[in-house]
Amino acid sequence: MVAAFVLPALLFLALCVSAFKDRRRFSNAVLFGLTFITFSGAMLLQLTALPPWAAIGIMVLAFALPTFGTMAIGVFLIANGVTMIRKEGRRPANLMSMLAGLGIFGMIALLIIVPQFHSTLLNGMAATLTLVVAYVSFVFLCFLGYAFLYGRIKVRGDVDHVVMLGSGLIGGNRVPPLLASRLRKGQQIYEAQLARGSRPPVLLTSGGKGSDEQVSEARAMADWLIEQGVPEQAITLEDRSRTTEENMLFSREIMLADKPGYRCVVVTNNFHAFRAAMMARKTGVNGQVLGSPTARYFWPSATLREFVAVFWEHRAVNLTICGLLVALGALATLTAA
Repeated sequence: MVAAFVLPALLFLALCVSAFKDRRRFSNAVLFGLTFITFSGAMLLQLTALPPWAAIGIMVLAFALPTFGTMAIGVFLIANGVTMIRKEGRRPANLMSMLAGLGIFGMIALLIIVPQFHSTLLNGMAATLTLVVAYVSFVFLCFLGYAFLYGRIKVRGDVDHVVMLGSGLIGGNRVPPLLASRLRKGQQIYEAQLARGSRPPVLLTSGGKGSDEQVSEARAMADWLIEQGVPEQAITLEDRSRTTEENMLFSREIMLADKPGYRCVVVTNNFHAFRAAMMARKTGVNGQVLGSPTARYFWPSATLREFVAVFWEHRAVNLTICGLLVALGALATLTAA
């Protein structure tokens, strides 16, 4: 049964080659997910060759754990949604985890109730919806798993610039805790390189001035760093950007002008690191993205928002696949009827 492991081995090899070329590709996440699924399938094919206790253990892991794990995740997401509303308010963005949790239990209820009607049409619609949800869930788990691996990246060697991405300010001029976490991470990289006796990197604060802000995010970030003891001459401002893509593009212009062969790291919060890395790749920024810590209660909703953004950025592929699944389900339903 060694042949069963050929496909996962080939997928793992493709993942290693792709990640070696550029760790910032979303295709790496898909290869990671496919490797895991095919390896799990290959393990299930070995059940007959295993002792009974081992076979039972694998069966529990393969079927019971996902079932109860899904329900546990649903409960966790709803509880997290309540925490988000209590701490951050009722803005739509803060409802993501609660909606995801309710969606999980909604799907479970649908799959239990629909068969009771003995309707081919309803069963077909439920099956089609299940296919689409299964695909979206697969892509999400690919994103989540690879984003976790990507977040283990460490700074190796010297860098010329440390780009810190901006976010909204409090009261129009003050750095909020989320942004302060990014700045601390950037300062740590700066001080670590200084301690090695290397040329200190330029700290590049990136963020423009919003309509409700008194100063640019870059200026407020620079002031915060100076208050923490960073020399003013070590800081450069990029104060034109309004989006993550502009953060990257405008920062790249500054870095190229300073040193054409520059090497940098980009700092953002951990939930945003992989998506920012894909944006860095898209805009031609020569560097990896590092994540700074985020409050635990904030992470689930923020991660779900990042996934929705990534899913939409690849909408041509994702919507095409979802459309094909709907067409397949409709065809199967009509054939059964």
